[in-house]
Amino acid sequence: MTRLIPTTAKKLTKFLKIHGYCEDRQSGSHLTLRNDTKHKSITIPVHPSRKIGKGLLKHILNEAGFTVEEFNRGD
Repeated sequence: MTRLIPTTAKKLTKFLKIHGYCEDRQSGSHLTLRNDTKHKSITIPVHPSRKIGKGLLKHILNEAGFTVEEFNRGD
């Protein structure tokens, strides 16, 4: 089982953009990305000085259809 460590919103956003998500809108400190082929929208909290915790990161990856291993490899 691969370990999941807290990461920044910037790194997570970059990963999702590489995999077909694009910025839809931003409201305050929350960025919404969408993927038209998967018909999914993902909301990410964007706080420059804080990291996204393990629980929320795992939830976002599951909602987007990715595994922890794929995220750690950068696939």
